[in-house]
Amino acid sequence: MKIFTKEELSYFNGENGKPSYIAFEGKVYDVTKSFLWMGGKHQALHRAGEDLTDALKDAPHGSEFIKRFPMVGVLKD
Repeated sequence: MKIFTKEELSYFNGENGKPSYIAFEGKVYDVTKSFLWMGGKHQALHRAGEDLTDALKDAPHGSEFIKRFPMVGVLKD
């Protein structure tokens, strides 16, 4: 399993054909195939390539939604 630093994660921002990865609770998920993450943006509030653990506490959905996506690594503290 790949270990990502925050700097490495930021590369996967969904822009210019790059994959869209997000971190949540120390795990990194690939949300590239979700139509809700087109171009690396979600609802004009969140961006791929970031740790969204704190931001998702206020989301209208639970963590089970994020955990449906493939986990591609872990985020290094």
